[in-house]
Amino acid sequence: MLTSAEMSFRHTVRVMVAGLMGLVASVGLGGNMNATDECVLTRHSQVYSDAKFIEEAGDVVGFELALQPSNGHSIVGLLYDYEGVPNLDGISLSGLISGRKLTMHGSWVHHLVQEPSKKEIVETQLVRLDGTVYSSRFLGTVTFEGLDAPVNLRLKRVRHIWLCKR
Repeated sequence: MLTSAEMSFRHTVRVMVAGLMGLVASVGLGGNMNATDECVLTRHSQVYSDAKFIEEAGDVVGFELALQPSNGHSIVGLLYDYEGVPNLDGISLSGLISGRKLTMHGSWVHHLVQEPSKKEIVETQLVRLDGTVYSSRFLGTVTFEGLDAPVNLRLKRVRHIWLCKR
């Protein structure tokens, strides 16, 4: 027989899975996303960003977080990690929010090409996001599996993700 805590946990997992399935359904199956898809996907999200364009290098650097409250204390979102070029595929996260405190988890799937064979390699990296959501900013940390220390985030509320600013 399940305890009430186990039943609550199972309900939370079901709600998070349903939210993620909704995100996948709204993106569509088949994979290759483009900036327009991301703009549609994040249109009704609360977006927080520190992304900036470095004109001299022609690079975009920083992080963006697009949050969508799901049901009760459940929340889903996309985390964008810009390392020189805009990342067209946000890292899908799901988790819980209690008051302003947020904890989310997800997997970042990297599609790499091995040289010189041109063989595709797929690597998965676990991601954890913890922080506090305010009306005008997000303060927290993101931890990437395999990195020694979490990355501190100080993101301000913006109207849309960087890819949609054109």
